[in-house]
Amino acid sequence: MTVATHGGDARVAAAPRDGRRWLTASAVVAALTLAPVAGLVGLALRGSGDLWPHLIATVLPRALIESATLLAGVGAVVAVVGVGTAWIVSAYRFPGRAMFDWALLLPLAIPTYIAAFAYLDILHPIGPVQTALRSALGVQNPRDLWFPEIRSMGGCVFLLGSVLYPYVYLTARSMFLMQSATVLEVARTLGAGGLRTFFLVALPLARPAIAVGVSLALMEALNDIGAAEFLGVRTLTVSIYTTWVNRSSVEGAAQIALAMLAIVVLLVALERWARRRQTVSSGARGVRGAARRTPGALGQAACVIGCALPILAGFVAPFAYLLREAWRRIAEFGLPPQILQETLNTVLFASVATVIAVTLGFVVAYAVRIGRGGPARFTLRAASVGYAMPGTVLAVGLLTPLAAFDNMIDGAAREFFGLSTGLLLSGSGAALIYAYVVRFLAIPAGGVEAGLAKIPTTLDHAARNLGERPGGVARRIHVPLAGPALGAAALLVFVDCMKELSATLLLRPFNFETLATHVYAEASRGSYESGAVAAIAIVLTGLAPVVLVARASARRWSSSQTDDDAPVDAIIRP
Repeated sequence: MTVATHGGDARVAAAPRDGRRWLTASAVVAALTLAPVAGLVGLALRGSGDLWPHLIATVLPRALIESATLLAGVGAVVAVVGVGTAWIVSAYRFPGRAMFDWALLLPLAIPTYIAAFAYLDILHPIGPVQTALRSALGVQNPRDLWFPEIRSMGGCVFLLGSVLYPYVYLTARSMFLMQSATVLEVARTLGAGGLRTFFLVALPLARPAIAVGVSLALMEALNDIGAAEFLGVRTLTVSIYTTWVNRSSVEGAAQIALAMLAIVVLLVALERWARRRQTVSSGARGVRGAARRTPGALGQAACVIGCALPILAGFVAPFAYLLREAWRRIAEFGLPPQILQETLNTVLFASVATVIAVTLGFVVAYAVRIGRGGPARFTLRAASVGYAMPGTVLAVGLLTPLAAFDNMIDGAAREFFGLSTGLLLSGSGAALIYAYVVRFLAIPAGGVEAGLAKIPTTLDHAARNLGERPGGVARRIHVPLAGPALGAAALLVFVDCMKELSATLLLRPFNFETLATHVYAEASRGSYESGAVAAIAIVLTGLAPVVLVARASARRWSSSQTDDDAPVDAIIRP
């Protein structure tokens, strides 16, 4: 008995040291994530003094105005479409409601630059839409038929809004489904109709969640480079790319990136401010949801149309076009000769980045698990900051820390061995993987933290009393039990790495192409058929997390709801 007590005291004494080791590892991960921000500031400060007047006079005004206009337009579209469709599927019964409940998520599988790639050909003067209209109206000359120009600010707002509205749909639907039926029934008892109940009760209660969804959609819109450039909208992201690549001014690109990062910080601050008073009074299982109302025939038709149009614009039209063009390309010419190598490059780099990101995400999340203190939680939040940084900002910020590392290794090699190592990370595949990991580390960190929170701490205590250290507890208990969370996070990171365009364009090695850069290059040349194969491969891969979200959320609610009334809980990335 005495020996066991002494062993227990030793284990208790060892526990703080083990916690400090995990906290130290978590702090290193956070420092690697924050390094691009420090590098961005240092690079911007190195710029010449006369560069700022040029940027302020010629580049920033137009970029800021067009970025602000784009964000305002996209914010309005995603708010109206996302909230409207979420309320329809949550509050009404109509034919196909169960299908629309998950199908409204499908546009998440279409990257914005691929949607622009498809719509440029679909809405071209000799494309299928305008050709069909001219045929129906008996018009021969394409110039004789007026049609809205897709290469415009309005076209870019429509396109990004059609693809990004699911971010708002997810959060708004979750809040609508968890709202107490008592509150809504009291409003109706007092004489409020359906619209008044929505605007006066349901919408204000869901406003914090809507703010989260809108801010996520706006950050995705700000990160876009392909769609904006294809459609002639000169955002801050496009300005960073052209300043770096076309004008060979890295310092100027860094200074524009700082302005862009300030906008991202403002978006995050506004989102936090919008939900500063948000409180949760009970879990979803403790709230009786309001019964869905069955509208008349016209109302049901309006519900079907209101849900079908966003899916048609955001997924069906671009997906059907890409499928047709890819089939035609393969049937006539076979697979493009370079597509296999590009697919291998994409899968290899995405896989390596996924393994590293999930591993580091587990480290920072597990440090919170065993540390349970402010420092561990701070490192978790710091390690997740990369998700808020657009790819172009991240790429510019990585230049300084990568160059510093290369110079340090080269200097050491020269001093001790008389050899020059040259550039080890800068301009290499390692730099691209580093960018992927920093950009998407928030996904496994947040997902694993949520998964670990569901594991009772009594299992930890029992294992520690049996002599197991935190590393062994993690390996034998937490990793197996958190397997679903780890798998879901790995899938999301893998797909996001495959779709990432902004950072890939700026950091890829010479003569290195991925599926995303292939689509970008073909769209820039106007060779839509040649890029369709790569685009459809990315879209088909992107369907995997959408199916995962739908199935996982449906299982979560199936035990407490009937099939017809089963709401799909919102699963959204950090």
